[in-house]
Amino acid sequence: MVLLAKDIMDRNLLTLDEETDALSAAKRMVEARKGYAVLTRGSAATIAGIVTEWDYLERVVATGVPPQSVAVKEIGSANVHSCLPETPTDEVATTMGQLGVRRMVVRSGDQVVGVITSRHVIAVFRQYVDKLTAQIAGYQVGANPPG
Repeated sequence: MVLLAKDIMDRNLLTLDEETDALSAAKRMVEARKGYAVLTRGSAATIAGIVTEWDYLERVVATGVPPQSVAVKEIGSANVHSCLPETPTDEVATTMGQLGVRRMVVRSGDQVVGVITSRHVIAVFRQYVDKLTAQIAGYQVGANPPG
């Protein structure tokens, strides 16, 4: 069985207008218990970027910028990495590793339908490794392999 992006993605998205000030956005991220927010633009809710906890550390906290004085579009990234819901999870994990990102937006057309985080990837592959380990442990040492 091949797991797809849609099987492990978080459908409970936190989206914020890109003009939201960083302080208000941070409060919403904390309330939602998310380390990111997908940024949108305009009434059509076009995806404009993503802001992460690292963006806050690097561009607000470390620089001493008052968070209420800067919009999230100024600290987030407009370069959003995405995949389709039908993308196999092993491909998602490989791409995330190659790009050095901890989040991958899942899109269906122009609409964001979910987000995959590194935690999702670790959880699903841990379950896979646990099942594989259990199967291997089920074979007796020295027994003839099946087939």
